[in-house]
Amino acid sequence: MLGPRVWSSVRQGLSRGLSRNVGGRASGEGRKVDITGIYPPLTTPFTATSEVDYGKLEENLQKLGAFPFKATQATVEMTVSMAQVGADVAMVLAPCYYRGRMSSAALIHHYTKVADLSPIPVVLYNVPANTGLDLPVDTVVTLSQHPNIIGIKDSGGDVTRIGLMIHKTRRQDFQVLAGSAGFLLASYAVGAVGGVCALANVLGAQVCQLERLCLTGQWEDAQKLQLRLIEPNTAVTRRFGIPGLKKAMDWLGYYGGPCRAPLQELSPEEEEELRLDFTNNGWL
Repeated sequence: MLGPRVWSSVRQGLSRGLSRNVGGRASGEGRKVDITGIYPPLTTPFTATSEVDYGKLEENLQKLGAFPFKATQATVEMTVSMAQVGADVAMVLAPCYYRGRMSSAALIHHYTKVADLSPIPVVLYNVPANTGLDLPVDTVVTLSQHPNIIGIKDSGGDVTRIGLMIHKTRRQDFQVLAGSAGFLLASYAVGAVGGVCALANVLGAQVCQLERLCLTGQWEDAQKLQLRLIEPNTAVTRRFGIPGLKKAMDWLGYYGGPCRAPLQELSPEEEEELRLDFTNNGWL
């Protein structure tokens, strides 16, 4: 947890840089929590001795505060409030250790119990590349009817599936977020309301610009930008993961720094491949 001086500094910088209102509980009609917009899943900076580097975290937050992210400021404010009264939303991964037994009935039972007992809204988190479990669409549709389940972050990359979820939950107060910048345009085209995008940690302005182009119907320009983001996005997610993301952060003016074991640093060959993915698309 950052100290009061650091939090004060970070919050002041973010307040100057962000133009959106932070979503929160609404009184009366409408959604309890609005999760629309672009969210950067922040990396944790470490020192050479694998300790959390809070000073570098503050520097990264100050720089990211220049972009109209929905949750850079929200994350700071949420973290402060966590120490006082609790978080605003819980993003819940599917239980995957016994994924062979995770039938639709088991998943519905699990998430229903979590949502019943949770004092805050629940967002489903589908990331089959990491869990080996893809939440079935019909399961998501059933869970969308629960009053305390407000949306899903889907990182699978199947836009047909994303579109089907949006279509089948259209009568529910349910919001769908793309889990990657690589298919952000396609997700907006079928009705997604935002994205949680690792690439936003290094190309935040560009990811927010893509969002703006989609929301204003400038699809030709959005397509051109989306195409230039696909290779860098793949590089810092599926191809090289956290080590690639942190290396790109170092190149683009943020602090990425070392990875904590068991993750290993990129080899010189991998680093060159990563650099080419950015330079070939005009970002370095």
